Amino acid sequence: MIDHEELKHLLLTGINATIRAGALIMEVYNSNDFQVNLKSDATPLTLADRKAHDEIMVYLTKTRIPVMSEEGRDLHYEERRGWEYFWLVDPLDGTKEFIKRNGEFTVNIALVFNGSPIIGVVYVPVSKQLYFAMQTLGSYRIDNIDEEIDSVSKLDELAIRENKLPYKSDKKPLTIVVSRSHTSKETQEFIDKMREEQDDIELIARGSSLKICMVAEGNADLYPRYGKTTEWDTAAGQAVAEMAGCEVVSLENGEKISYNKEDINNPWFIVRRATE
Repeated sequence: MIDHEELKHLLLTGINATIRAGALIMEVYNSNDFQVNLKSDATPLTLADRKAHDEIMVYLTKTRIPVMSEEGRDLHYEERRGWEYFWLVDPLDGTKEFIKRNGEFTVNIALVFNGSPIIGVVYVPVSKQLYFAMQTLGSYRIDNIDEEIDSVSKLDELAIRENKLPYKSDKKPLTIVVSRSHTSKETQEFIDKMREEQDDIELIARGSSLKICMVAEGNADLYPRYGKTTEWDTAAGQAVAEMAGCEVVSLENGEKISYNKEDINNPWFIVRRATE
């Protein structure tokens, strides 16, 4: 069992990996050479995805904890089923938003223990916003960060000084955040049903794991996802949300989303403030 202090060192490693990957992503973002290709599932892959993956692997392989990354090699379930701890990585979440140049993409790294994310790091390269969470530490957002954090003590200082999630808010409309690039009939039906129950509803569209982070912040109340996602899309955001008092649960059975399943696709799910 990894103790609290060692977990903080692992959190620091994950944070610095996302910041460095974010810097490389921005180099490509600010160039005219995205090198967009299509993967076997017809989703886009850019030079930025590949550069970010390679940089993250430099950091995480030093921890001697296995890594599952969207842009890494395929890992058969028989190879990974016995993992107690592993890193789960999406080097560039929101590639479509990256290609559109709207800034709504993130770098996601989670540390998973026995199927549950216990560390989550989400970095937004364009805005330089960093979300991070760890069990027993809580969930935080730090703004305007584009340099590596050099020590755990510095990380502790930042956590004390910066904003712990969720934010206190006096907003009144029920706010639902939805995917900017992945809509569905079921999502619209959910929104229509909520409008029947609530007079005042605000709808916001966002890309990548920013949707989960908005609920964690308290700037949105619900994020329903009726559509395909995979484990690396959600693990880091789930840690940030759960440690800010939210839940990420299946829309089918209400169970918490778990990781390192034989089928790495998630069920349809909802992110919301946890019920008392």
